[in-house]
Amino acid sequence: MRLVDAAAPVFARHETFHPRYGWFRKAFDAACENSAAFTDPNATVELGVGKNMVKAIRFWGLAAKLIQDDPDSPNQRSPGVVPTTFGKLLFDPEGGWDRYMEDPGTLWLLHWKLLSPRCVLPVWWATFNEFHAVEFDAAELELACAGGIAVAAEWQAPHHSSLKKDVTALLRTYAPADRSARSSIDDLLDCPLRELGLIARSQATGRYRFAMGAKPTLPSAIAAYAVLDYIACRDPKASTVLLSRIADEPGAPGRAFRLSESELADALRPAAESLSGGKLALASPAGAAQLGWKGSPRRLADKILAAYYFADLDTARAQMDAGLVGAVMAR
Repeated sequence: MRLVDAAAPVFARHETFHPRYGWFRKAFDAACENSAAFTDPNATVELGVGKNMVKAIRFWGLAAKLIQDDPDSPNQRSPGVVPTTFGKLLFDPEGGWDRYMEDPGTLWLLHWKLLSPRCVLPVWWATFNEFHAVEFDAAELELACAGGIAVAAEWQAPHHSSLKKDVTALLRTYAPADRSARSSIDDLLDCPLRELGLIARSQATGRYRFAMGAKPTLPSAIAAYAVLDYIACRDPKASTVLLSRIADEPGAPGRAFRLSESELADALRPAAESLSGGKLALASPAGAAQLGWKGSPRRLADKILAAYYFADLDTARAQMDAGLVGAVMAR
């Protein structure tokens, strides 16, 4: 997958703020209460944050696909927002899967949603999918992203300051906070996605590095959902995929979760054995490891995700039959 196919040319729309604890749900709740919640003159009072944070919360809700622009908004240049079906499934007050984000799988799911098409964080997409340095600093990452984006001839080159803001936001989102004398407790504990441990610091050099290897907190169901979600976007009529492809291809879950082929197989195995109802299987015909499935990858992805949160296939199936889980999950 190419950057231009996966992402939109959107830069530094987060007002320099990385996502904070509570912001994902706050964006969803605000959209449920009032489609003009983020453009209302009283938005700062209603949301309890400053003007720039209002814009940032709106952006992160859109980026995580929890809310979307209201297609019926009278002002399409500054549209209101409405919750997506995915947002409702996750955060709805009446039966949302994980309203208070207590399940570690939800953080992995939101991470995948931030990177999956249509991604509005091209710098993030390029970092996870096209950047291969073992160790790096912010300047090196910025330079690499600038080069990757320059290849996208369809896009207008972003300003240097915008790239820098996106790189800074990414590192503040995933990397351990700098423990300096000026760091407050809020600085150290303010971003939920740091718990994923995807970017660490080298003990020897202090430079950033991706944390490769198995991810103990990544639930098998979330890994399986991401794989099937990716295939549903790329090749919806397929019934098998090589694990090497979903480990190494730009845009695939292996890149997003920093997993090798064998680690991805280990992550997928429990879901194949217990959560898919026999419709998902790992095999190695002719020595090439692959994942196979029966039926629509989109519908199976949704079924596995619902089963994970409910731990009950019958309840998950009832929600699917009610139309609460379906193709709109891809939004």
